[in-house]
Amino acid sequence: MKNLSLVLNVVLFIAVGILYYLHFSGKKTTENKPKTVASKTVENSNSRTAIAYVELDSLNENITYIKNKRKELEAEQKAIETEWENGYKSLESKKNNFLAKGNAITQEMAQQFQGQLMQEQQQIDEKKQSLSQKLSEKSYKFMDDIQKKLKDFLMEYNSQKNYTYIFTTGTGLDYMVYKDSSMNITDDVIAGMNEKMNATAKQ
Repeated sequence: MKNLSLVLNVVLFIAVGILYYLHFSGKKTTENKPKTVASKTVENSNSRTAIAYVELDSLNENITYIKNKRKELEAEQKAIETEWENGYKSLESKKNNFLAKGNAITQEMAQQFQGQLMQEQQQIDEKKQSLSQKLSEKSYKFMDDIQKKLKDFLMEYNSQKNYTYIFTTGTGLDYMVYKDSSMNITDDVIAGMNEKMNATAKQ
């Protein structure tokens, strides 16, 4: 599906953005434990807010569940387009065969054939529209599922990390003018999401 990757990025952006609004100051303990991101230490003091970010493009390309589902949806979209194109090729072939009769074609035959051709064309278009609608519903259901899975994972992940904010970055969504790579938790999210989804698939 032509715009599927961009749509997935937007959904992931929304899901990750949920944690942007969560402030975990109430969960801070008297212990002064360091916070780790990608094996690097993040200060957690009054003078520095615990911030992390996730690269949505990397999630889209490296979480196996998302990649496989995207390929499945794209294959279905291609099948719909192919069936539609083959339908129109069939109509073109019928038209050419009819016109090959030449002078034997009467006005009544031409009108009847034209009506039949238009009816078949309408059926082909309606079928494509119906299949595309079902595919769209399937895609939205998949994206809702991804949003829930990502939200659940990040809530669990952040219960140990206690970040105050988690930002997102990605194609068309990159509003950060500067990024400290030590704040990048993308690898953690990819590994954790793949592990959880693979475990769920085996159940």
